[in-house]
Amino acid sequence: MTRRRFRYVPFTIEQDRTAGPEYEARCVSGDETECGAESGTHSGPGPVEEWQRRHTQETGHQRYRRSFGDYAVMRPPAELADLVRANGGTA
Repeated sequence: MTRRRFRYVPFTIEQDRTAGPEYEARCVSGDETECGAESGTHSGPGPVEEWQRRHTQETGHQRYRRSFGDYAVMRPPAELADLVRANGGTA
């Protein structure tokens, strides 16, 4: 039987700066059914907010579900990262 030992490693979670965040909104106005109109995905909040303003002007709808998405990377502490590099990718 093979045994494995797991150790706690204090990784930090950071936003991946190589991949931009994504913003979008969906109109959820409506009593029985939601409108469902969508802003589309954008790299900043400005175009989404402008879409919301226009949609409200055109329809009178005032309730939106906003979404923000990004990518995260797990960073090991510096001493562990150095050890992994020194051992060819394994700690």
